[in-house]
Amino acid sequence: MFNRTTHTIIVSLLAAPQCGSVQAENFGGPDAVENTLADDAASRPSFVEESLLQPWFDWKQGLQEDIGFSFGLDYSSLYLQSSEDGASGDDSAASGMLRVFGSWDLVGRGTNNTGAAVWKIEHRHRYTDGSPQGFGFDQGYVGLVEPPFSNEGARLTNLYWRQRLNEGKATIVAGMLDVTDFVDVYALASPWTGFMNFAFSTGSAAMFIPNDATFGIGGATLLTDRIFLIGSIANAYTDPTEPFDTVDDFFDENEYFTSIELGLTSGHDRIYLDNAHLTLWHVDKSNRAGTPGGWGAAFNYSRALRDNALMPFIRGGYANDGGSLLEKSLSIGLGYHTFGGRDQLGVAANWGKPNEDSFGSGLDDQYTLEVFYRFQLTEQLAITPDIQYLVDPALNPDEDNLWVFGLRARLAL
Repeated sequence: MFNRTTHTIIVSLLAAPQCGSVQAENFGGPDAVENTLADDAASRPSFVEESLLQPWFDWKQGLQEDIGFSFGLDYSSLYLQSSEDGASGDDSAASGMLRVFGSWDLVGRGTNNTGAAVWKIEHRHRYTDGSPQGFGFDQGYVGLVEPPFSNEGARLTNLYWRQRLNEGKATIVAGMLDVTDFVDVYALASPWTGFMNFAFSTGSAAMFIPNDATFGIGGATLLTDRIFLIGSIANAYTDPTEPFDTVDDFFDENEYFTSIELGLTSGHDRIYLDNAHLTLWHVDKSNRAGTPGGWGAAFNYSRALRDNALMPFIRGGYANDGGSLLEKSLSIGLGYHTFGGRDQLGVAANWGKPNEDSFGSGLDDQYTLEVFYRFQLTEQLAITPDIQYLVDPALNPDEDNLWVFGLRARLAL
């Protein structure tokens, strides 16, 4: 349940990439398939100008224009190095990930009310004995210093139908979903392009997160020009390596994750950039998984300033049981685009109280500081050095603080 790519369902309107982009009419987050496609296709400044791959992108654009079929693929690598040995004796971990994803507009193409099949498959593999996903716990830290980089092998993340309604102002999705695509999102939440630590992502680590490819249904709509509503229900417990079992479980087991979110934005075209919301969630108890039920709340306020170059944010969460990592969490930070939007700097700090129902009582509060710099080497290749300073790791009372140095690379085609 502690996998960052674990989640539920909800919404996708138009396309909304990272902080600084002007394509922003979307309720979904940076990792929703159609948002990732739009962002990867967008022209951006880069350190090295090259055009060798332009025929490839022209061909993909032609497919989208001719038959409404869009697809992409990327490969990401991650290396982590700690200042101390972990419980396993290792002080480093590394892994890689191949993702292939796409959408196909099959209904209403050329209108605002399109219906599309959306999909994403992945292969996650480690380079070292341990994978980065468990690296934080190996260091005695209650949390995920880079959640999705595991050793799960081939897996399904998305396979659902997305239907836009009311001239694109409402969306329904149904099928196998990843709830982090739309629950409690903001522009810097992606562990592929933004902050690495889960404390700065969905639920601020104080929310139960279903695994990917969980079967469910969700929807979102603009209630007014500035107020939006998002809701979902999905199977709470699933295995992305055995994705089709979740369909039977949804109807037979009645163990659900549900969420509802009410938000405020400065306008439909700014919903991804200017976003204040409150999210309420609930998860059912599972005897099969051996996890308790619970509920909680999360909030976010983020706003893009200075022509979208600067985005300060404040986020937090509270969990009443539910098997979350943290019981209480509060984060503040900002993202800043440098060199005319080419690169991005991120700085954030988090205070977290470990969930006593998950880890027992008497644990110290944790403090996390993260700084990253995403360097856009070419339009397709980004390199991100990252530093995390972990104070009072709750499961390692022998260490007052730890440094974790990370290097992430993503090639998007």
